[in-house]
Amino acid sequence: EALQGLTERERQILDLLVAGLPTAVIARRLQLTPKTVRNRLSEMFAKLGVRGRSEAVSLARGVRHDD
Repeated sequence: EALQGLTERERQILDLLVAGLPTAVIARRLQLTPKTVRNRLSEMFAKLGVRGRSEAVSLARGVRHDD
């Protein structure tokens, strides 16, 4: 499963994304800067093979996007 390749921090960020939180709130919750969160999101999207937040959330929820 693609999610198994994520670091613990990336999983924490993904959980907060699934909860619908914006980058600034995720940063505050995890005591990171918003830029760090954005960088982690980009790395995570590449690992998961998704194009953005909505696809990452769908993948985490077990929904597939077949274009």
